[in-house]
Amino acid sequence: MIIKLLAVAFGGSIGAMLRFLIYELIETKFHSDFPWATLTVNLAGSLVIGFLWGYFGRIYVSPGMRLLIFVGILGSFTTFSTFAFDNFSLIKNGDYVYMVSYFLLPTFFAFSLPIAGCLLSNSFYLELHLS
Repeated sequence: MIIKLLAVAFGGSIGAMLRFLIYELIETKFHSDFPWATLTVNLAGSLVIGFLWGYFGRIYVSPGMRLLIFVGILGSFTTFSTFAFDNFSLIKNGDYVYMVSYFLLPTFFAFSLPIAGCLLSNSFYLELHLS
C-alpha cells in the first residue's frame, strides 16, 4: 500500500507542476476573461488519458505504472480527465444508463453546488453578524 501511495504522490506532483506550467504559459500569453488554461488542461488530459488507455491495451504496463500515470499524473493534472475516463470505462463496459447518470449528475451539481455553497455562506455570515 505504501508503494501505491508513493506512486500516486509522485505522479500527483508531476501532474500538478504540469498544470501550473500550462496555466502560466497560457495566462501570460492570453489575457482573457475566458478560462482558456482550464479548458486546455481539461481537454488535453482527456485526450491523453484516452490515448494512453488505448495504447496500454496493446502493450504491457505494470499496475503500479498505470496508477502513477492515470491516478497520479493525470488525476492531478485534471480531474476532468478522470471524469472522462470513468465515462469511457462505463461505455466500454456497456453500462450506458450508469454512464448517462454519471455524466449528468456531476455536470448538474458542478454548476448548482457552488451556487448553493455561496448562498449558504452568505446566510451563515449574516447569521453570525446579525446575532
